[in-house]
This record gives sequence, C-alpha cells and structure tokens, in this order.
Amino acid sequence: MRATDWRPTVAERGRTRGQRFRSVRARTTLGAGVVVLAALVVGAVGFVVVLRLVLLDGVRASAEAGLEQASSRVETDGAGAVSGYEDVLVQVVGDDGAVLAHGDDADAPALPTADESRWSHDGERWLLVADDVDLPGGGEATLVYGVSLEQTDTAVRAAVVLLAVGVPVLVLVLGVVTWSVTGRSLRPVERMRTEVETIRAAHPDARVVVPDTGDEVARLATTMNAMLDRLDRSAAGQRQFVSDASHELRSPIASIRQHAEVAVAHPDRTDVAEFSDVVRSEAVRLQDLVTGLLELSRLDEGGTGVRRPVDLDDLVLDAVTRARARVPSGATGDRAIRVDATGISAARVLGDERLLAGVVGNLVDNAVRHASSQVAVALAEQDGAAVLTVDDDGAGVPVAERDRVFERFVRLDEARSRDAGGAGLGLAIVWDAVRAHGGEASVTDAPLGGARFVVRIALGG
Repeated sequence: MRATDWRPTVAERGRTRGQRFRSVRARTTLGAGVVVLAALVVGAVGFVVVLRLVLLDGVRASAEAGLEQASSRVETDGAGAVSGYEDVLVQVVGDDGAVLAHGDDADAPALPTADESRWSHDGERWLLVADDVDLPGGGEATLVYGVSLEQTDTAVRAAVVLLAVGVPVLVLVLGVVTWSVTGRSLRPVERMRTEVETIRAAHPDARVVVPDTGDEVARLATTMNAMLDRLDRSAAGQRQFVSDASHELRSPIASIRQHAEVAVAHPDRTDVAEFSDVVRSEAVRLQDLVTGLLELSRLDEGGTGVRRPVDLDDLVLDAVTRARARVPSGATGDRAIRVDATGISAARVLGDERLLAGVVGNLVDNAVRHASSQVAVALAEQDGAAVLTVDDDGAGVPVAERDRVFERFVRLDEARSRDAGGAGLGLAIVWDAVRAHGGEASVTDAPLGGARFVVRIALGG
C-alpha cells in the first residue's frame, strides 16, 4: 500500500504551535523566565548603582586625602609647592580667578572651585575637591585637587557589559533547564492522558499505570483509576438497569399483544370482559413500572426537590389509611390483613414531601403484600432522628439477602413475583430517596416473625 503524501496545512501547523505555547510546560518556562529576568535586571541595576557609589566614595576619599596634604604644603611653602604634582589636577586659584600655581597636568584655564565638581580633561573625567588655604605671605586662595575617574568608569562599564551578557545567558540556561525538567515531570501525565484516551467501551477495565514516584503524579494516577472504577461501575449499573427495564417492559407488552392476537384470530372465543381485565392489569403494571423508572431517574439526576418541613406522621397515617381502604374487609385474596398504626407518634423532618410519601407508601405496600395476617407501622423520635419501622409477619428476608433487597429489579423468591406485586423497584426507590435525604434504610427481623424495615431521617423544621 503506497504511503500518502499528506502534510499538515499552515492552519494546522499554527494550531499545533499555539497548543504547544499554551501548554503547562511552555507557560511554566515562560513564567519562570520572566520572573527571573525581572529579578536579575533589578538586581543588575542595583549592583551597578551600588558599585558606582562605592567606587566614587573611594575616589572621593583619595581626593580629600590628597587635598589635605597639598593644603598643608601650600600653607607652609607657598603656592609653588604644587608645581611638582603629576597624574592629578592641582591648582591654586586666587580670589580674582587667576591661576597662581598648578601641577604638571593642570595648566590654565582655571578649574572649577566648587567642591566635588566633575571636569573633563584630555578625554578623561575627573572628580574635583576644593578648599580655602592661607598663603604664607598673606592673602587667601582656593586649592583645587582633582583625581581621575577613569578606573571607576572602566570598572562600571566592565560590570555593565558582563551583566548585559550574563543575564540573558543565565535566563536562557534557566529556560532550557525549566523546559527540560518540566517536560520530564509532565511526561507521566502525558502518558496517562494517552492511556485514558485509548480506553474505549471495548476495554472498560483498562487503567492507567501508576508511577512508583510517590509524588503528586502518582496520586493523580491513583485518583484517576478510582474515578475510572466508579465510571465503570456506573456504566455497568446503567447497562444492567436498561437491560432489566427492557425485560420488565417487554413482559406486559408481550402479554397484551398475545391476548390481542388471540382475540383477532378467534373473536368468537374471546371473552371481552376477560380481555379487558388482562389489558387493564397489564397497563397498570406498565404504568407502575414507568412511574418507578422515572422516579429512580429523577433521584439519580438530582436527588430531592425543594426541602420543606414535613409532618412525617401525617404521611404515615395517609399510607395506612390507603392500605386499609384497598382491603376494606380486612382481607387480601384469602388472607386477612390487619394494619396496626397504634405506634405512630408525631415527628417532623426537613425534606421533599412527595419523595417521603413514596418512601412510606412503598414500605407499607411491601409489608401488606408479603404479610400473612398482620402489619405494624410505628414512628417515633430517637436520638435526633425520626425512626419509621414497618413490620410484617410474612416470610421475612434472609440475612444473606438483606443488602440485595434494596437493589433494583430484585425479587428474592417466588412469593415476590410479578403477579404478587411490582417489578422490584419499590424498595430501590425507598433506598435512593432515603439516602437523598441523608438518612439510612435497613431491614432486620420483625417481632411479628417476618421482616422489619427501618428508616432513619434526621429531624428538622
């Protein structure tokens, strides 16, 4: 197969360069370079200023020492005592501004007599100091003494040149080192990004390699693997949920279709009342299933709605009243069911009234469905929480199955079949709704001999 001649376009190369310059590596290198450059520039300027001041102080001290020595000689030997001075500027200037005497390098014109003046002579800069002196024959004059600033200027220029070369070189070296070190540090992160990018649905168990450095990158890899585990479990749960929901929806639909096809094929043998009962019962199953699925979906997405103070005892009494209304004669089929509500006392919580009503209703309906003859509902305040207990005298829940009973689409035995009631979503809704309220739900043995479902929600309002 012939290789293609594809080459990146100008726009693609520009985007690649832009992404490279926007990378953490580039930003870190640029930031470090700018900060260090600014610090070095400020330091270099300060160093040059201090160096110049120190050197000037040395020159000034030398000039003042020479001035003091020359003043003594002039006051003793007269103005001509300065005529032998070399490599310095020395003049004796009279009151009228005329040069009375001068050294070998300080001929006319007269030098400035202001103290610490700057003077350019023969291409050099000089520092001049001056003092009044008394001449031996009487009269006064001004002695001017100058020291060359050539060495000072040469030292300062050399420092400026060295710093002008050294600072950029140092910043460049720092940038190269920062680029290299940052790249090595981020290499595991880039490897993790590549590994995560290759994870697909076909390999949901793939994980990133955790480096053995023990640093932040290793902790990031561990956290990322934990996140992938959670996502994998969530995706698996969603797939299982969709599969179970599809199965549950298919059953009543298939039943309705089967009876409809029989009615069409054999209209003379079809009992309209029986057919209507089948359609109605299966439609009720569909409605309950869809309602449960929507409720679970809402809980998965956002938990509770607006929380308000809710009198939980009112909801419990309403659920008991509805349960009794469904069996006004005290019987469900061939079972006589008595619902005891004497243990209900006042309790107020902060929560979503609709969800809490669903929690209570599902627990009471579940107990009535599986009781042999008696259900007991109680509500009390204990240790800052509202505690709801629903007991029945049915078969109970085995210890090994008490965690699974709150899972979705779970039926523990034939007694909890579709015909006996529900698609296995009621207790799952109870679990999710209670957890959304910060509470907890559990199941134990009931004093009546069956199962006891216990819900704890913090008091509020």
